[in-house]
Amino acid sequence: MSLFQFTSRRLVSQAYCGLKPPSSKKQKICLEMARPNSNMADFREVFAKAKHIAIITGAGVSAESGVPTFRGTGGYWRKWQAQELATPEAFARNSSRVWEFYHYRRELMLSKQPNPAHIAIAECEARLSKQGRSVVVITQNIDELHRKAGTKHLLEIHGSLFKTRCTSCGNVAENYKSPICPALAGKGAPDPEIEDAKIPVENLPRCEEQGCNGLLRPHVVWFGETLNSDILTEVENELEICDLCLVVGTSSVVYPAAMFAPQVSARGVPVAEFNMQATPATNRFRFHFPGPCGTTLPPALARHKTELIS
Repeated sequence: MSLFQFTSRRLVSQAYCGLKPPSSKKQKICLEMARPNSNMADFREVFAKAKHIAIITGAGVSAESGVPTFRGTGGYWRKWQAQELATPEAFARNSSRVWEFYHYRRELMLSKQPNPAHIAIAECEARLSKQGRSVVVITQNIDELHRKAGTKHLLEIHGSLFKTRCTSCGNVAENYKSPICPALAGKGAPDPEIEDAKIPVENLPRCEEQGCNGLLRPHVVWFGETLNSDILTEVENELEICDLCLVVGTSSVVYPAAMFAPQVSARGVPVAEFNMQATPATNRFRFHFPGPCGTTLPPALARHKTELIS
């Protein structure tokens, strides 16, 4: 059994969403590589030969569309960072505050559009599919901008802002209502001086399944929760067959996604990182292209001279 197979199967059974890696030393990958190549022509030659391309994306790709990352200095909604609100415990303590936070994010996303990086990925997928080649996007983002750009083969490992899950019956449903419920209309402003709306729980989003009326929650993976094992199995299958992997706009510090590309690299598959700056995983990859993804990614994924025009 390969290193990738061993670690990924452990990952499927034990994966959780958090900022730190699993504690087991057996799950750490130690891989020494030379300094990554930043020559686009070299990458393009590898790209031209790839049949199964996996693209792993994170918050950086959406930041260029004006989507707040809620990380680092200034990454606050009111007085809180996402790690303080995106937890089951926070929802149990103050479901009104958490719903205000997610209502703000939902309303904000309705006004945002895909940027050149999202579009380049979607156009690449559509073009290569006509050549019998595949592209899969594995995203940590919950904003659906990849979907809006036209990406078809999309694995959203952390869920979606525009899906809800009932805390009573468990029903998962798409939900694009604006506002999601009357009580949240006009609520959710991020200014730190704004007071909590303190909406009674019975007036928060409720399940519409017949006879239920349970409290809804965002269908996203919160910090400390396990990821969907079926989606992780799909991710594992895609990463096992890919012959080129791109890492786009991710800090490589949120697990388990931070393990994906290093595991691919460990079996000798070229990995290219497109990010504003180097990350803890950069030296494990064959390529690194610094700068805005919307600038670096379109020429990387453009039609290669060897591609047949259909």
